[in-house]
Amino acid sequence: MEFNTEFKPLTVQPQEIEGKSMEMIDEEIGEHSFIEEQWPVVQRVIHSSADFELGKSMVFHPDAVQAGIKAILNGEQIVADVQMVQAGISKPRLKKFGSDVHVFISDPDVVDEAKSLNTTRAIISMRKGAREVNGGIYCIGNAPTALLELIRLVKAGEAKPSLIIGMPVGFVSATESKEELAKLDLPFITNIGRKGGSTAVVAALNAISIIADRVSKG
Repeated sequence: MEFNTEFKPLTVQPQEIEGKSMEMIDEEIGEHSFIEEQWPVVQRVIHSSADFELGKSMVFHPDAVQAGIKAILNGEQIVADVQMVQAGISKPRLKKFGSDVHVFISDPDVVDEAKSLNTTRAIISMRKGAREVNGGIYCIGNAPTALLELIRLVKAGEAKPSLIIGMPVGFVSATESKEELAKLDLPFITNIGRKGGSTAVVAALNAISIIADRVSKG
């Protein structure tokens, strides 16, 4: 196999690369039904995955974006299901408003309780999040069991998140967990089908935090 050694990138400047990518997404997306405030979130998810099908499968509660902006500006905390989500979220932008990202899945008490109850750490981590975080934005991209447990906690009145970004990827319960999320009468961002993942959830949260930062600057 021969490679073209003469190839040169159009630019090596990060902002220019991102800007050009967003332009290409706008040109290639075709028809869609997303409203103006939702589109930057979808656009960034597509940018993170190069997957137009994933972007087009996204579903928003009507208040989702505004609820997320408000939560960030109020310094509400972020609860993530796994460290991969925590690592990808732009924390300096959140910290300006007093927010941080919390992951409980590897906490010793969570590990011990999961073992004693013979259940998943993802489930127990959501229970701990509900106890320790008032309101907040929950970002679930890996574990369908975490999303299903959070939904159960919401229905039981034990968790009252300001926004749930739930797009777990996988074959077992991933699609079903997102279908259940879409039935809740609270702000959510999700998608239809098996696709999703931590990268998509991170992109959605980062998109909202960028908008919130712009709002704060007037």
